Amino acid sequence: MGLNDTPLGERVHIAFFGCANAGKSSLLNAVTGVDTAVVSSLKGTTTDPVYKTMELLPAGPVVIIDTPGLDDESILGAQRTAKAAEVMRKTDVAVVVVDAEKGLRKEDEEIIEKLKKAGINYVTVYNKADLISSKHKENAVYVSAKTNEGIDELKLLIAEKADISKKSKPIVSDIVKSGSYVLLVIPIDKAAPKGRLILPQQQVIRELLDFGCIPVEVRESGLEKVIGDMGERISLVITDSQVFRYAAEKVPESIPLTSFSILFSRYKGDLKAQLKGIDAVKTLKSGDRVLISEGCAHHRQCGDIGTVKIPAALKALTGKNLSFSFTSAGEFPENLSEYRIVIHCGACMLNEKEMKARLSSARSQNIPVTNYGMLLALASGVLERGLKPLKGDF
Repeated sequence: MGLNDTPLGERVHIAFFGCANAGKSSLLNAVTGVDTAVVSSLKGTTTDPVYKTMELLPAGPVVIIDTPGLDDESILGAQRTAKAAEVMRKTDVAVVVVDAEKGLRKEDEEIIEKLKKAGINYVTVYNKADLISSKHKENAVYVSAKTNEGIDELKLLIAEKADISKKSKPIVSDIVKSGSYVLLVIPIDKAAPKGRLILPQQQVIRELLDFGCIPVEVRESGLEKVIGDMGERISLVITDSQVFRYAAEKVPESIPLTSFSILFSRYKGDLKAQLKGIDAVKTLKSGDRVLISEGCAHHRQCGDIGTVKIPAALKALTGKNLSFSFTSAGEFPENLSEYRIVIHCGACMLNEKEMKARLSSARSQNIPVTNYGMLLALASGVLERGLKPLKGDF
């Protein structure tokens, strides 16, 4: 997978925060080396967060995010600053840009406190260093977007904060042996772009290849034949959740079986927490409100998993008359008090930071969360079997 093909959810998210006219956009352009953001002397030029995927050496594949000014007092200012706050949920590294001539302002101090509270690594940068004679603050980073003073040092510091040397968390390679056969049951998904697999399937295949395994892909219609041909040579079967029950019927108990969604539940989120959410499903009552949340935005089709199959599975499991709300992509309510439970997708399009922020928000409000794959496995009567390959995680 090349740098340009790195999924959005696997990239380090670097967000630039600061007051209007502190030079955020100019600094962002200097750091990236391209005109990523519109630059103007007019206050409030950046009206919404601007996202740019790119390679930023030495950090590698990243998402750079420019945000509106924290001190925006226009009619839309509250909405703009709320958007900037949303960005924090997905931020791995924050760059707080301060106008060196004006110094640290109340808004800067407030965003720094929020970053600290959220546990987000950040760098405080004093921009427009070319306009001041004294750089007196100890350990402060002084840069100039105009003259490029300190830009290389800032890029190195961002990379250090991103902890890019940290080994990435495995999706599946920690539960299989190198050289083993892994069978992937992949229905032709109507929601996937023509001629391509959906992202979790792509990522699992690539990781297995990198690890030296031998992935074997099959549609559900060919599963029985492959099992008959290969038998016990298969060390693990990973299935799409929508055919979990069928796969469980065709795959012998002696061969471990799980799903892509369950694997992504632990990869991007918290398997233990989402397993506890399953217990809450069993206590749902008529009239309870359920939030079904997806991390991506795709065209809804007949039989859509989020809007059709999950509600149907919940109703069949509980026998209750439930009420459903749906969110997708960046949407996720700050206040979850009206919901009894959140059912979330595997989050393949979200970065780990945002998914964990969502789980943390739900936990702080005592709202249980579970995962699409776990719920469908429960509905199919195969949850216990689907979790066995991951028993060391809970």
